[in-house]
Amino acid sequence: MAAARGRTGRPPLTDERKAEIRHEIARAAVDLFVTQGVTATTGEQIGQAVGVSARTVWRYFPSKEACVRPLFTAGIDMIAARLRQWTPGQPLQDIFAPELTADLGVVAGPDRATVGALVRLTRTEPGLRAIWLQTYDEAEPAFARALAERSGLPPDDLRPAIQAAMFNAALRAAVEHYAWRTHGAEPDRAAAEAELTATMRSALTVAAEGLG
Repeated sequence: MAAARGRTGRPPLTDERKAEIRHEIARAAVDLFVTQGVTATTGEQIGQAVGVSARTVWRYFPSKEACVRPLFTAGIDMIAARLRQWTPGQPLQDIFAPELTADLGVVAGPDRATVGALVRLTRTEPGLRAIWLQTYDEAEPAFARALAERSGLPPDDLRPAIQAAMFNAALRAAVEHYAWRTHGAEPDRAAAEAELTATMRSALTVAAEGLG
């Protein structure tokens, strides 16, 4: 009886390594988009910057614009967790301590100057704009579930859905305002962190005040 042949070749990648590769591709894409523009950037260039083939890039992402998605979605779970911990009577803006803004949504990954440049590109690049808005669209149900859980309401209750929509819009407006406002500025990391924190707290204060 012939001996069974073992599997040859490299072992399959772990989920953790796959996530690392996705983030490496994302950071490389951002750097290229910012320095030479989206149109001039190719999948081959993104792959070369990471040390992988263009085929590998397309295995992880359907388009070059989608490569930045991991940086946009990085903070969704963390934000939802903070919403669950939001205690009655606590000001909405206080759920984000200054030290947490480094993990907040689009600000994870590259330095703040690069992030600001990337967000500004969403104004002129339709493909990036679509990914940017899709990220917030997908985050909203996660925030609604967290708010419903916090309040002991059914997942399909209208109130947490409305609250999540307002909260989500405030976050996006704050990050975009920060990006537009810091165009051309070169603050140090600590100053950038402080300004982003202040912008987000201001946005959440306005959202909590409502339309009255």
